[in-house]
Amino acid sequence: MLERYFRLSENQSSVRQELLGGLTTFLTMAYIVVVNPQILSQARIPVEGVVFATCIASAAATLVMGLYANYPIALAPGMSLNAYFTYSVCLGMHVPWRTALGVIFFSGVFFLILTVTRVREQIVNGIPDCLKHSTAAGIGMFIAFVGLRNAKLVVANSATFVSLGSFSNHESQLACVGLVITLALMSRKISGAILIGIFATTFLGILRGMAAWPAAVFSLPRPSATWLQLDFRGALHLGLLEIIFIFLFVDLFDNVGTLMGVCEQGGFVKNGKIPRVGRALVSDAIGTIFGALTGTSTVTSYIESAAGVAAGARTGLSNIVVAVLFLLAAFCAPLAAAIPAYATAPALIVVGALMTESIARVQWTEFTEAIPAFVTLLATPLTFSIATGLSLGLISFTVVKVAAGKFREVSILIWILTALFILRYIYLAAG
Repeated sequence: MLERYFRLSENQSSVRQELLGGLTTFLTMAYIVVVNPQILSQARIPVEGVVFATCIASAAATLVMGLYANYPIALAPGMSLNAYFTYSVCLGMHVPWRTALGVIFFSGVFFLILTVTRVREQIVNGIPDCLKHSTAAGIGMFIAFVGLRNAKLVVANSATFVSLGSFSNHESQLACVGLVITLALMSRKISGAILIGIFATTFLGILRGMAAWPAAVFSLPRPSATWLQLDFRGALHLGLLEIIFIFLFVDLFDNVGTLMGVCEQGGFVKNGKIPRVGRALVSDAIGTIFGALTGTSTVTSYIESAAGVAAGARTGLSNIVVAVLFLLAAFCAPLAAAIPAYATAPALIVVGALMTESIARVQWTEFTEAIPAFVTLLATPLTFSIATGLSLGLISFTVVKVAAGKFREVSILIWILTALFILRYIYLAAG
């Protein structure tokens, strides 16, 4: 039955390969079960509810990808999108987390509509490559900056805005030790390096009296704190439409980029295209909708799936393994709640660094490509807003292309987005 459904022989795989690949993928991305609640809890979302939502949404989306698209690509709440949800939307714009979850729900519904109507691929093709690559890198720097701040390695300074923190701070010391451990494990390509680093740092904190042992390792899930807590009416407020667009935009390119990367590695790309791509794109839309209902931010494909492909995964059978392990992890809420912020800071720094890889694909020798990319890359972490980075990048792209006489390189889509963002800044200035 497994052979027929997942076409193991056709994909040159076996049940053993898929089991090993699924376990490897889970170990490399299991840190999200700890890190996601840490980030979203700063928006005052109950930790236990987020742990349950993270595991259930990840399992559901991963199952859809495996059973419907037959690809070994796992999904979970995106690291860049949970940061935007917490720091830009909830803390920066003072949007209540229930309203923000409603925004996530509507973005997932729009995402599903765009995917089914095949508009999604057209949008991807319409956005310039320089902005796609710089957006991913800018988000990486944003996440790394959050990690440095949580580790108190970067602190506020009245004269220079930010400065280096004090290494006499015990939390900074442990975060540095955790970063060294994580980097050492990753350099040796040890599966689960990020998760091991988080637990090792937490253990050292317990030994130094800076953290407490969890009251328990396992407990029954308590989803009621976040289950169906969305504020739909608040999410439909006109001022939140831009936020819906940002979630759509970031997830759009994050997911497509991951699909292309993992499918290239696994040899799934045929004639420059991904077979069954429509089915693959449905999975994150369904995951996002389900995640919003249960209590977490946008769900997207994970580049860590590449580790599972490298271990032998070639079909959706490996995703079944990942989904089952995520369901089991839902019973580990006390363990996740006991992890301090300084222990997850190294994970944020490392993941952020890995995301900046896309910056190498920007044509830096072409002025009209380099400037928009640089603006996006710089504005995202410095303004502490992915939305601002994206909007300024789009506006600068249109300006330099028009100034250079390259009108034809500015599509109708870019003209529309540029106009909308300029109107936004005029509105903000008038307010």
